[in-house]
Amino acid sequence: MISKKELHTLFTNTRRDTEQICSYLEIEDYVVQPVEDVSPPKWHLGHTTWFFEEFVLKEFYQDYQLFDKHSAFVFNSYYESVGEKVVRTDRGNLSRPTVAWIYTYRAHVTKAMNKLFEETSNFSEKMLEVIEIGCHHEKQHQELLLTDIKYILGNNPLLPKYNDKFIENPIQKYDAEWIKIPAGLYEIGHQGESFCYDNELGRHKVYLQDYEISNKLVTNVEFLEFMNTGGYNDVLLWHAEGWDWVNSNEIKSPAYWHQIDGKWHEYTLQGLKELNLEAPLTHISYFEAFAYSQWKEMRLPTEFEWEVAQDKFDWGSRWEWTESAYSPYPNYTKAPGALGEYNGKFMVNQKVLRGGSVATSENHTRATYRNFFHTQLRWQFTGLRLVR
Repeated sequence: MISKKELHTLFTNTRRDTEQICSYLEIEDYVVQPVEDVSPPKWHLGHTTWFFEEFVLKEFYQDYQLFDKHSAFVFNSYYESVGEKVVRTDRGNLSRPTVAWIYTYRAHVTKAMNKLFEETSNFSEKMLEVIEIGCHHEKQHQELLLTDIKYILGNNPLLPKYNDKFIENPIQKYDAEWIKIPAGLYEIGHQGESFCYDNELGRHKVYLQDYEISNKLVTNVEFLEFMNTGGYNDVLLWHAEGWDWVNSNEIKSPAYWHQIDGKWHEYTLQGLKELNLEAPLTHISYFEAFAYSQWKEMRLPTEFEWEVAQDKFDWGSRWEWTESAYSPYPNYTKAPGALGEYNGKFMVNQKVLRGGSVATSENHTRATYRNFFHTQLRWQFTGLRLVR
């Protein structure tokens, strides 16, 4: 269990990092919501603040005064047991509260949290646990902020850059190899006392057949070959639902790719750049990852195959699609109360992704981390690794 001092440092750094991400925005950027899955930056700022107010200060700080009685309605996300909320698709319609108001709200809650740390001599185990979850919850929203900002700016006709500091295309500077994993019984899931989410618990054994997994992620140049040989037009490579998605949405390339004067370019947070052929492929759906693996006459790893082999290859630049459905581990138990809505309620119709990405906050991911998204989504930094 994390100590009170360590937790205070984690809280302070996390709050600072969120605001640093937003410091590169213009005021007009804060309210845009192009699609349902992308939230306005100012909503992320308010929601991560409301989390500490709702689950920590209201519970553990006896003299805490709410900043505003409407905050819960505006900034609740999906916690049905907490109360009413603004419909997700309407977050971009909220011109009020203003950005300035939200930063004042953040300062109010952060100040109250600091007073809680200073005035409470001993934190209960429950307090430590909830505040630590709150910090990692905000780290999740830091990643969402970056990917939502990229979607907002990347769908602006001017394709403006976010900043010159964010490096999103690290090159895998080593030879390709196939890592052999023998058949056998392996243990899966988080162990130890360090932080994890409840969906990582229920450590259990799985039997795996022998397999080989690539030490490298699929690159842009490899995916271009798939495109140039008609991969997006070959019905035999796609799931039926994927084929419908490709045709209904006229998908012909990964997200953010633009063909200009016969050359492929990619929108990045540093603006529009000529496509880096050696960079790991990103911003693809599960449907595209599956179709590519079929074209290569290989497959995606299961999340268990990925976890067993992860210490033998580099990971962390892309969330990696797996062939595993997002479902509970044996003996999975949801947390009591509203926090029980955090993971368990989403264990249906989604695929697991493993690893982390260039947008994942520092010290937030681990080998047992189970991310999950619907099969058509690709606004996150998602890529793939092959198994044979």
